Amino acid sequence: QALLAESGGGKVQPGESLRLSCTAATEYGFTFSEYNFNWYRQTQGQERDLIAYISADGVTTNYDNSVKGRFTISRDNAKSTVYLQMNNLKPEDTAVYYCKAELRTNMYWGPGTQVIVSS
Repeated sequence: QALLAESGGGKVQPGESLRLSCTAATEYGFTFSEYNFNWYRQTQGQERDLIAYISADGVTTNYDNSVKGRFTISRDNAKSTVYLQMNNLKPEDTAVYYCKAELRTNMYWGPGTQVIVSS
């Protein structure tokens, strides 16, 4: 079982919403609340782009301009889960979405979840 697992992807029409989840497995001794989290996305043949960040305490968030005002990152440390609420989706949001946990030099990636925005 992977340490991180994304879920919530799917196919939607433009203007619709999705909420992605990134849940950490608890059996590896992973201290979820100590890690900063990021959401990235990647389209075929392109680099993986950082789109959202949340600090370990949930106080600080940052967004890429391409998603600012439409996407919201949040976390529930009690559930070891980070969320990405995506509203007003556009065709250009179509990508594989990945979460990444980081703490100093430690980094962990999830396997990704596909989001398709198409009419």
